Amino acid sequence: MLGSHLVRELLADGHEVNAFVHHQSTSPTLSGLPVRRFKGDILNARDLETAIQNCEVVIHAAANTSVWPTRSELTRRVNLEGTQRVAEAALRQGVRRFIYISSASAFQPGPKSNPGDESRPYVEGSLPLDYIESKYHAQQFVLKAVEEQGLPAVIINPTFMFGEYDSLPSSGKMILAIHQGKLPGYSSGGKNFVYAKDVARASINAITKGRLGECYIAGNSNLSYRELFDAIACVTGAKPPRIKFPDALMLSYGYIGTLIGTVFRQPPTLNHATAKVSCMGQYYSPQKAVAELDLPQTPIETAIRSAFDWFNQHQYC
Repeated sequence: MLGSHLVRELLADGHEVNAFVHHQSTSPTLSGLPVRRFKGDILNARDLETAIQNCEVVIHAAANTSVWPTRSELTRRVNLEGTQRVAEAALRQGVRRFIYISSASAFQPGPKSNPGDESRPYVEGSLPLDYIESKYHAQQFVLKAVEEQGLPAVIINPTFMFGEYDSLPSSGKMILAIHQGKLPGYSSGGKNFVYAKDVARASINAITKGRLGECYIAGNSNLSYRELFDAIACVTGAKPPRIKFPDALMLSYGYIGTLIGTVFRQPPTLNHATAKVSCMGQYYSPQKAVAELDLPQTPIETAIRSAFDWFNQHQYC
């Protein structure tokens, strides 16, 4: 989703774009766009060298975002070793700017009254998810490469994104579930939410703006899940869920999901780690990115509407 926004924004700005996609991907959201596609594996240095050759800028947005299983060697390799491979290739090619798409989860969140920012270090082991831990360690690698090898890197840390081109779907599952009446209730937590197009714009602005070796949380609205579900329901014309699930119930359901997923080797709807996240207030401040990268602050309702319209146009509903 973010990659598809990045490509379109780059083309609109007049850039020539090389798109590096997994060799098994059909990448339907890039169909018809005037880009050079390079297929390969992010863990293969030769594939990367071919795609990056003659590029002035590399935006590394590829990641394995799976949260099941919670501990995954593949997730760790793609997110950490893959980032190392891309950064090393960029250094060899002498690019003038390397933009790494990390995650806001690489910093400690806070409550709405005092949201997390780039000064709050990640707490190791706070969430047993290899996705989050691998993104944090990849970010640390990039920062070290800036200091020790002169990698000209800026790091973008998106919060939870909504938007068009969500072909899996990923975050859009939440929109579709509300629209289809499949979510009976909500948990006590919440997140920071942002339009994927705004994250793409800030990432592209980082080609000429921002400071090397700095991280920028790309977010917008801090909303509880009830507030978010109300907004989704309003946009999609659905009824919002009205049952608040106690934390104990959510955590119990998560542990049962983990047990069932482990026994039957099928991804559960909720596992123990994601249940814990659903009960947390994961709120962040995007003010640094707004000030230094001109991160737009499009209303989250616009992001939801854009995603929902795209789902309708492509028969997801």
